[in-house]
Amino acid sequence: MKVDIELARAALASQPFSVMLGGRLVEFGREGATLELDVRDELRQQHGFVHGGVISYLMDNAITFAAGARLGPDVVTGGFTIDYLRPATGTALTARAQCVHAGAAYAVVRCDVFDQHGDELRTCASGQGRVMSLPAGPRAESTAGRVDAEAQRPTGRG
Repeated sequence: MKVDIELARAALASQPFSVMLGGRLVEFGREGATLELDVRDELRQQHGFVHGGVISYLMDNAITFAAGARLGPDVVTGGFTIDYLRPATGTALTARAQCVHAGAAYAVVRCDVFDQHGDELRTCASGQGRVMSLPAGPRAESTAGRVDAEAQRPTGRG
């Protein structure tokens, strides 16, 4: 299976929630996936830390993209665990995910999320997820467009 970062970036761009948060796919291949996100004030909680839901989002997508590089584009997260190790207070987040097992129907992926402070990256969360291949059949469509499972690129229909 050919792994194409531009097709993967198009898939990410077709996710309205990812666009709203500003997630970027910076690395994608059989060895794993790396996503980044710039921290803005509206992504923080009442104590000034990056909200745990933002960190969770980044981990979820990194895990799913890493698995998709092995299983193909028709995948969904079946579940994941996350351990928050320290509050994220920096200017950006980076999630690095690596596939540790890929079978015919599912993959297991480990992921670490890092908080950026200048040139230093500090681990702020760690986790593991299970990603499942979707069975053939109809897919949900959104009003923002959908990703064509055959071509792996936005169709513009919605």
